[in-house]
Amino acid sequence: MKKILVIQNKRIGDVLISSVIANNIKTIFPDSKVTYFVYDYTTGVLENNPNIDQVISVKEKELKSFPKLLQTISKIRKENYDIIFDPYSKLQSRLICLFSGTKFRIGLKRAHKELKLPFYTHPISFLEHRSKNCGKAIEDRINMITSVFELKQAEYTPKIFLTEEEKKYARIASLQKPVIMLGILGSTPQKSMPYDYMVKIVDYITTNYKGTILFNYAPNQKEEALKVYEMCQNKNQINLDIYEDSIRGFIKLMNQCTLLVSNEGGSVHITKALEKPTFTIYSPYVNKEHWCSFEDGDKHDSIHLLEENPNLFSSFTLEERRKIEEDPHSLYKELTPAMILLKLKPFLEHHLSEYAV
Repeated sequence: MKKILVIQNKRIGDVLISSVIANNIKTIFPDSKVTYFVYDYTTGVLENNPNIDQVISVKEKELKSFPKLLQTISKIRKENYDIIFDPYSKLQSRLICLFSGTKFRIGLKRAHKELKLPFYTHPISFLEHRSKNCGKAIEDRINMITSVFELKQAEYTPKIFLTEEEKKYARIASLQKPVIMLGILGSTPQKSMPYDYMVKIVDYITTNYKGTILFNYAPNQKEEALKVYEMCQNKNQINLDIYEDSIRGFIKLMNQCTLLVSNEGGSVHITKALEKPTFTIYSPYVNKEHWCSFEDGDKHDSIHLLEENPNLFSSFTLEERRKIEEDPHSLYKELTPAMILLKLKPFLEHHLSEYAV
């Protein structure tokens, strides 16, 4: 039996996307034991996945301490893994790979400034461009497998696995339909629209459609979410009482909602894995090509400032803009509500026409 480790110390969306490694490697080595090593706040997207046999979690701050890293390296070395996949390839994970003693150490190559050491036995280059509608981030992870092993038929779709009990989640059963989830804040300031812009989107939806609006945000963003709520016109359609502060809770809740309109982030990837419609508002600082999984202009649609006003990026790359902008909202202010609504309106009409006011 082969022992396989996937290291993905990153955010929720990254971990869910990287679950495609387990879903595919199990078809090559069906009797293998697949373990994921992730941050503790991301484990919810991996629960009940039949292709993942074990999840090891660690607190993000702890892994950044050198003693904890040495302890982790020692534990992983003792496990004698046969294969390690390192999709994110940050310094901690590269050191874990280097000292693991594992025969197959497969990682994505990055332009690192540190000493060139044999972190991987199989360093895999990032694909230059995506060739499928699953998004480049997923393609890169599948490419990690196919560059080393023979994979007859790749499965590109990340999946969320709910128990029968979780499917019976009934907290929103009495709410007026449709129930629309709004991701009103991104995970970071650079992924969040200005409050007044998001309010205009909320007001448009509540003015033109029946139903109930729910807000999604991180537990530490409650104060910011209340600021957005206080600015909204039709508060009677917004329910702040129904909120889930865990990933698994959000998954159960979102599974009962009609659709999601959101800043780009983990909630979007979860909703897509649940096969619910999504409209994504991409941060101007995010490379859409990497994360625009399964967008077809129908079930999943989006907007990115680069597509609407490419001249703003003519002198700078996305990475350069990210570094030089002191105000995280400076470029977001260019992605106006009018611009967003021009694309959002057809999406809402397509999915909510029977609920129009």
